[in-house]
Amino acid sequence: MMSEILIPLIIFSCLFGIIYVYLSTRNKERLALIEKGADAKVFNSGKKYSFGEVVLNFALLAIGVGVGILVGALLGQAGMDSDVSFPACIFIFGGLGLTVSYFVNRKLNEKG
Repeated sequence: MMSEILIPLIIFSCLFGIIYVYLSTRNKERLALIEKGADAKVFNSGKKYSFGEVVLNFALLAIGVGVGILVGALLGQAGMDSDVSFPACIFIFGGLGLTVSYFVNRKLNEKG
């Protein structure tokens, strides 16, 4: 009974700790750069993704996961152990969906 309460508490506290350390460290780095006289453009040097690219990535990932679940169910019906077929197919087809989204985004960036 106690583990049902402790496990989620430990997971969420670890996630909070990781996020807190990341954000506080990033803030300290930025303050140190500002004190040394660095330009503010250093903080905005990353590539900005458009809303369409993010939606395309999630859509193709969801399609890949859906196809993976379908193929995993078909393999489970064909006699393969469903404890193996579902996760394997989900990861394989989810990865294929992300790979397709990478190439589609690259193609769209070359056009535009």
